[in-house]
Amino acid sequence: MAKTLAAAGLTLASLAATAVLFSPVASAETCKASYYSGGGTTASGERFDPNKLTAAHKTLPFGTRVKVKNRSNGKTVTVRINDRGPFITGRCVDLTPKAFKTIAPLSQGVVGVTVTKV
Repeated sequence: MAKTLAAAGLTLASLAATAVLFSPVASAETCKASYYSGGGTTASGERFDPNKLTAAHKTLPFGTRVKVKNRSNGKTVTVRINDRGPFITGRCVDLTPKAFKTIAPLSQGVVGVTVTKV
């Protein structure tokens, strides 16, 4: 393997530097969050459970863990993405009722949040 790397003009140091340059950086997304109470099966194939700390996101891979922070009160919840949505402009995450209640009362319905990969 060392000969192959040398032939390609690569060293372990250059590979490590490349890995650092291209490693994903946690970025924050600012938007609105709502909650949903679907039922049935999520897009990942799991059964929807309103009492779990899971969420729907349009593009993040299933299994991704994100921290959702309510911008108005500072409360946070960490959830796992297991569904797709929301499909309403301005919203980037749909939380289960249990997750939403962690950051705001259900009666609020929609809150401004910051979503960050964990």
